[in-house]
Amino acid sequence: MASNHVSYDATASNVRLTRPPLNGSKHSSSSIQRTKVLVLGLRRSGKSSILQVLFNDLPPNQSFYLEPTYRIAKTQIDTVVPLELWDTPGHATPESIGIPIGDFRSLIFVIDIRDLYNQPITKLVSFVTAAFQSNPDINIEVFVHKSEKLQEDDKIENFRQIQERVTDRLLDLAPEYENIQPNFYLTSIYDHSLHEAFSRVLHKLIDSIPYLEDMLNVFCANSQSPKAFLFDTKSRLSASVSASRHSPPEDPQSLSSNDASSTSSPIMSTDGLPHASKRTPKEMFYPSAATSLHPSTPGTTLTYHEITSSLALMALVPTSVYEGRRGLLEYNVVFFREGVQEICDVEKETREVG
Repeated sequence: MASNHVSYDATASNVRLTRPPLNGSKHSSSSIQRTKVLVLGLRRSGKSSILQVLFNDLPPNQSFYLEPTYRIAKTQIDTVVPLELWDTPGHATPESIGIPIGDFRSLIFVIDIRDLYNQPITKLVSFVTAAFQSNPDINIEVFVHKSEKLQEDDKIENFRQIQERVTDRLLDLAPEYENIQPNFYLTSIYDHSLHEAFSRVLHKLIDSIPYLEDMLNVFCANSQSPKAFLFDTKSRLSASVSASRHSPPEDPQSLSSNDASSTSSPIMSTDGLPHASKRTPKEMFYPSAATSLHPSTPGTTLTYHEITSSLALMALVPTSVYEGRRGLLEYNVVFFREGVQEICDVEKETREVG
């Protein structure tokens, strides 16, 4: 495990933060096929601070002292899918990356929200067109970053202008670029917007996300949970979210067993008995916790359950269900856990090289 320690080189005139390595995987890149994500942007746009805050728990107020990126830095991150993040210097070009742009599943371009001039737009468009020509299915993600620097009205106006200029520039180059639909996100390392944006990027990289969402929805229906989240415990990024279409019934005794025969999540059988697991549970201790969201007027309980070494489930559950039917809730968690572990095992097997 990489250390989170950061060191300072102090002089009379400045303090420089030496960039610590990200908390990524120690596996060799040749041992497993990883989903590649290219992170781009001009110097001081905030690329490295985004990655350090997300994956290395760097306090946002220390990101100002990070050294600029001078060469491509590759970092391996293990979550639902194994990722390889390429942090590039500000002078990078499509030709200097070293591999075809089409080898990347996603391209993240970080642009300072205060920078409305020609240079960042030109650089963004050059990478977008190169990526589209190499792989029309590549995900183009634009983080309009450092939104905390502007007042709300100016923030919205600059965000709108950046979107319009990118779109207009693409249309001016060629009519077929009208099919390119970059996704724009307003982000800041000082609030939840960065985690929300990167979570949406991650969702597009998880091919098994329909199955994860189905299992979450069945878990919610059978546990009377109005909302549940599967998230990465290290980065706190969301890996999957329930659809919130299941409203908790008023009667806590009517804990549902519908969809019990579904292959996506055999929570309960129609006779009320749990299905036997088809796989041997991994020998591992799975911590769990719960807390009432309204101590003065009990009504909703937030539960936490570890699912794998890197994933956890958080669910909102009526307190009456948690206190009166906790055993059944735990059964639902067990089968949800086994389903997620099976998906992760299959993902790992299909990506193993040699």
